[in-house]
Amino acid sequence: MTKYSYTVKDKNGYTLSGSLEANSESEAAEALHKKELIVISVEQTKEKITKSNSKSKGKKVKLDDLVIFTRQLATMIDSGIPLVHALNILSEQVENPDLREVVIMVRKDIEAGMSFCDALAKHPKVFSELFINMARAGESSGMLDDILDRLATYLEKSAALTRKISSSLVYPAVVVSMAFIITAVLLLKVVPTFKGIFDTLGGQLPLPTRVLIFISDLFRQYFLFLALLLGGVIFLFKKYIATEKGRYNFDRAKLKAPVLGELFRKLAVAKFSRTFSTLVKSGVTVLSALDIVSKTSGNKVVEEAVLSCSKAVRDGEPIAQPLLKSGVFPPMVCRMISVGEQTGQLEKMLTKIADFYDEQVDSATSALTSMIEPLVIAFLGIVVGGIVISLFLPIFKISQLLAQ
Repeated sequence: MTKYSYTVKDKNGYTLSGSLEANSESEAAEALHKKELIVISVEQTKEKITKSNSKSKGKKVKLDDLVIFTRQLATMIDSGIPLVHALNILSEQVENPDLREVVIMVRKDIEAGMSFCDALAKHPKVFSELFINMARAGESSGMLDDILDRLATYLEKSAALTRKISSSLVYPAVVVSMAFIITAVLLLKVVPTFKGIFDTLGGQLPLPTRVLIFISDLFRQYFLFLALLLGGVIFLFKKYIATEKGRYNFDRAKLKAPVLGELFRKLAVAKFSRTFSTLVKSGVTVLSALDIVSKTSGNKVVEEAVLSCSKAVRDGEPIAQPLLKSGVFPPMVCRMISVGEQTGQLEKMLTKIADFYDEQVDSATSALTSMIEPLVIAFLGIVVGGIVISLFLPIFKISQLLAQ
């Protein structure tokens, strides 16, 4: 028997805390449900896994590989294939060598008597806290196949959302990169050639041409210095955002950005709602779910808001109020969560929020792409076109220069 500490609410809405002994977290929660108590959190008082056993092992794998692995594992378990046998089959089918190695180690740990979730927890670079806690909920409830299926669906939607954002930014990124490369080639190679021709001809050059030649000379003379300066700025920026304060300020700036800020906010709300819904639906307690959501949010501002919400819920407040106070989540989202809490359909309401904001992200991405494309083309035309026109202006006056 293991000792668990719990936080519950009684029929009158009072928050109660205590501890009990049970064989598993789900058994402890079930015992509390039988007493007609609303379970807020159930936590093991003594961790079975120590830090020495949970060191990072394995390399990070692509989300798409993890999606395929999770879906296949869920299908096999649903078909009645034992977990160890299913992992053995998958270790022979997985194409990613890093993931294959991890699957083999997980299978060996299970054969040695370790639970599935504890075996996954030894590889935090591959399996997130969300993955591990959902596996734990599936094991303790005896619904591992169903939980893995939900997890696979969640990962698929997350991967699809990431692909949409990435694909929408590929075209503008390629065009801008090409614009900078073409501009650099013109300034370093083409303009100096024309400068030699103009010096031979003599005469007064047009102002745009003189400005262009000055920029070209400056660029060629200080090219190495500018490259080192740019590299130094990027290095210092990465160092800064690697700190807690730097990351928080950067993420806050992202949410307040004029055009992209609204897209980042919608992405954060969609991810929060989808993750929270999946965890609650899988039987993970509210407080544990909030802690996991905060760590998987990918944004420090959202993480702080969710952690504050977790502390408030632990003190007996409803979820919606601290989320609204944070200013990160829109009022509509908080009201829908409040309705879900009051009606006992929190996971259903969170799913609706996630679906709505997924569509909002699609619309915002399409609108952003439609807006960026003409701006990028205009930028390319102005910069490259301006250089070309500046170079050819003197040629139109060659006859005048030769006559002098």
